[in-house]
Amino acid sequence: MRDASTEITPSEESRLIELAAVLPVGAAVYVAHTPNAAFTQVIHAALAARRAGFLATPHIAVRRVADSRTLRAGLEELRAGGVERILLIAGDAARPMGEYSNTLDVLRSGVLQECGIAHIGIAGHPEGHNAVAADVLWEALAAKQAMAPSAGAAMHIVTQFGFDGGAFRRWQQELARRRIHLPVRVGIAGPAPLAKLMHFALQCGIGAALRTAARKAGAAAQTSERLMSPDQHLLTLLRAPVPAQIVAPHFFAFGGALHTAQWMRRIAAGEFDIDAGACRLVVRGGLPR
Repeated sequence: MRDASTEITPSEESRLIELAAVLPVGAAVYVAHTPNAAFTQVIHAALAARRAGFLATPHIAVRRVADSRTLRAGLEELRAGGVERILLIAGDAARPMGEYSNTLDVLRSGVLQECGIAHIGIAGHPEGHNAVAADVLWEALAAKQAMAPSAGAAMHIVTQFGFDGGAFRRWQQELARRRIHLPVRVGIAGPAPLAKLMHFALQCGIGAALRTAARKAGAAAQTSERLMSPDQHLLTLLRAPVPAQIVAPHFFAFGGALHTAQWMRRIAAGEFDIDAGACRLVVRGGLPR
């Protein structure tokens, strides 16, 4: 947890001062490219996060970038402001806005190397994706790993959040089988209401996994909340030895960056008890709302 990362949306840029009082100096803070945000807003928020003392890592959603000139200008602005890390993702657009259909297009173009991007995050999907076949996801992951040396950058994986600890274990084993050795940040949904989690799960293409989780949880809302909480996923992750490839968790905040950061700080400081029967962490004194 001491190396855990989280995210903000461009609209949460004004909360960076509050976040700096909660998260440690140099913490990795990703900037999500939300559906209503412009590419320029993502760049602006990332530069503000860097000035606030964070290791800023903006999402570069390539399907939502107008053209190569826009991408290059954004990357050059980031690098001039001291930001040299990105999370390269395809994005949620059904059709590309410009010339980039997928992240491999950008990696092959050489623009990241030319603009001095030193660290590239890529997406992992332990529970699959509704719109992409599993074999295609694995082939893309292997191709990106192979391209890391030519991109002149260190590369790591940030997984999509999910609801099935068993699926993550199987995905982790498949990484080893396919000789994909990139460091992994495990995506976990931060503390958020169940309705919000369900909304974002459907947006992110893991609706099938969500329905499976809901069936396992049954009809009880309290049980469903627990099944989808960060407590459940952290404890499930730690039931077996964690390989060195898994470097830290990454908490998706869903627009609740400050609440998520407060929870992260309390857990990292050991200010919790484990309720083994309920399989949950109980933060001592609770959290502010």
